[in-house]
Amino acid sequence: MITNTELERKGNQYPNHIVSYEKNIDTLHFKTENGVCLQLTIVRDSILRFRYATSFNFENDFSYAISKFAKTGYNYLDIKETKELYIVTTSKVICRIFKSNMKIKLFDALDNTLISQDEIGFHWDESYEFGGNVVKMSKVSHDGESYYGLGDKADHLNLKGKRFENWVSDSFAYGKYTDPLYKAIPFYTGLHHGKSYGMFFDNTFKSHFDFAQERKNVTSYWALGGEMNYYFIYGPNMNDVVSKFTDLTGKPHQLPAMWSLGYHQCKWSYYPESKVKEITSKFRALSIPCDAIYLDIDYMEGFRCFTWNKDYFPDPKRMVKELADDGFKTIVIIDPGIKIDPEYDIFNEALEKDYFCKRADGPYMKGKVWPGACYFPDFTNKNVRSWWADLFKELVEDIGVKGVWNDMNEPAVMEVPGKTFPDDVRHDYDGNPCSHRKAHNIYGMQMARATYQGLKKFAYPKRPFVITRAAYAGTQRYSSTWTGDNVASWEHLWIANVQAQRMSLSGYSFVGSDIGGFAEQPNGELFTRWIQLGVFHPFCRTHSSGDHGDQEPWMFGDEVTGIVKSFIELRYQLLPYLYTAFWQYLNDGVPVLKSLVLYDQDDIQTHYRTDEFIYGNHILVCPILEPNSRGRRMYIPRGNWYNYWTQDYIIGGKEIWVDADLDRMPIFIKEGSIIPKYPIQQYVDEKDFDEITLEVRYKLGKEESLLYDDAHDGYDYTKGRYSLSKFNLTGKTNELIIQQHTTGTFKTPYISFKLKFIGLPFEISKIEVDNVEIDLESLNCTTHNMELIVDKTFSEIHIR
Repeated sequence: MITNTELERKGNQYPNHIVSYEKNIDTLHFKTENGVCLQLTIVRDSILRFRYATSFNFENDFSYAISKFAKTGYNYLDIKETKELYIVTTSKVICRIFKSNMKIKLFDALDNTLISQDEIGFHWDESYEFGGNVVKMSKVSHDGESYYGLGDKADHLNLKGKRFENWVSDSFAYGKYTDPLYKAIPFYTGLHHGKSYGMFFDNTFKSHFDFAQERKNVTSYWALGGEMNYYFIYGPNMNDVVSKFTDLTGKPHQLPAMWSLGYHQCKWSYYPESKVKEITSKFRALSIPCDAIYLDIDYMEGFRCFTWNKDYFPDPKRMVKELADDGFKTIVIIDPGIKIDPEYDIFNEALEKDYFCKRADGPYMKGKVWPGACYFPDFTNKNVRSWWADLFKELVEDIGVKGVWNDMNEPAVMEVPGKTFPDDVRHDYDGNPCSHRKAHNIYGMQMARATYQGLKKFAYPKRPFVITRAAYAGTQRYSSTWTGDNVASWEHLWIANVQAQRMSLSGYSFVGSDIGGFAEQPNGELFTRWIQLGVFHPFCRTHSSGDHGDQEPWMFGDEVTGIVKSFIELRYQLLPYLYTAFWQYLNDGVPVLKSLVLYDQDDIQTHYRTDEFIYGNHILVCPILEPNSRGRRMYIPRGNWYNYWTQDYIIGGKEIWVDADLDRMPIFIKEGSIIPKYPIQQYVDEKDFDEITLEVRYKLGKEESLLYDDAHDGYDYTKGRYSLSKFNLTGKTNELIIQQHTTGTFKTPYISFKLKFIGLPFEISKIEVDNVEIDLESLNCTTHNMELIVDKTFSEIHIR
């Protein structure tokens, strides 16, 4: 790894005095005597883009990360020039640019608080080996500043004092602190003095981030090529920073189908057909809910993509239909390597159309993967992506496969140094030809994009489902993801928890881990604790290597099977809550999982918490991460909470001991919340419900909750055919009021709510539903808890 200090010793170059300035609508251009240019673009009042060139000319402005649907525009812009400064002011941010050295200082426009400032600022060193520059930026690290994000890192949630590399890598059986891993998301959030901001370094070359490790008061980032091109995103609330970054790089193009939020079962590998049917039948016989079964590389003929091994699967269309009839969606793996085989139609077609990646001197990029010697499509070419998308017609439209899993797309290559393409491999890069040094980090993203395009085309009118291992910022537009080839260990249970939180902080919410661990074999206790965590991750899939034993929910004895079943059932009960959280993510960029610092950045105690997180808006979860535990200490954030299991009322803002035998995990519900629950079902939409439950927990004060619903698949929701209920709860000493306001034209199949009231502090003497008094003797009512069934269209419930 090249360190920043080593780069400094090579003789960095720096901007000198600014000699000219121009304004063009929302973009300001500054030039210095030695040819350095700064292009400052006001993307929004709270988002500024800084782009530097060192020889008067910028590269073609192209990014795979930035969404074409990102919000732009500002309400206010003022530019002033003094003897020493240019001062650019929006309604949110003040940017001061020093004429003498082009250094930047950024302030909160409302109270003039210093938010970010250059230390050395932009500097660079010429790359004599490759041409171009190593581009670098250094910022002052303020007293008490913390850092979060950077995507998939197996390290403490708070990045302060750490250094990382972004180079997507096949990292089988990685460990704590292994770096780099499978994803490159060069975005972080800084927090100091109660205010938060974000930095997105949109550079796809290998990059490095140093969070005050090398120098105590300096945070720096650099890339081994390309431009210094970064976005400053101001909060001051971290939630706003993350949601704005998610908007900038793109929200998912559609809601996930609800079935994709169910429980999934996977293994390397389930084959032949009789084994697949044995597994799915066992789920139904034991009444363990499951929505998807996965086929790994062994379903193919000699590992050739888009083929079937007819010895194992003689009639895949029939099998897939029979699985679907039993409620199972079939998901298949597709890797990027195309076997070199003149009898293989897909190979011949790609060869004829010149769609494979080439080395610098002309030969095709050749590498060994599962099929043996392979060539690899250049997914940075739009024609290749269109061709790849069309290959899914038979799998999806004809056979009926419901989802595709892209693996090995870092790209991973066996038996070569670095386990990936050499640097000299060439890519089209959508008309911006480049080497693999620039394209490596986005190769997997563009494969996922092409796969998404295929599924969207051939699964229509249903929603596509794609899962990818490799990703760059913005891949959340196309695909869900998982955290790669982990290990069945307690350490990896901790890593899985942190990774899911960090990915959510980095704009990528549809994430999960291989439950139970991919490599090696968990015991029953570890598997149970991992299921307990995994059912609260947005993507919920057990996956294991066939080399290490079986890992289905029933493989660890009756006690474990019973506990695992109960938690998977809880997952299915909470699906309307999770689906609503995804609707908020899709619309507002609000992460599905929220680390405690994201939930309450003003509480300094949250800044270094790694274990606890908020699921959706109202559920606090804390996994058990050590063996032989019958409980643990955990931090309850500020506010008041109900223990999910006991309904005990807890005042937050402190650390407490929580009992948690093997059949329980610490779960707390925020006071005042209204949590929707479905009846238990074996797969999504197994049957229509006449009634769903709303769990109402009393609060002295006000709280808002949401319930979103639609057809659970398809695109009718984009035409207004959805139902969004907003519940406003108001609690007083002797009364409780719930008001509902519903929008959308979707008619839900359920016709009534069963409200379960928890924690009422008063004896009930009167209940009115839409001004009609209810007979108390007809209710299931105790001193402080009561159930009430009402029409789903109610407007107001008044309890005294």
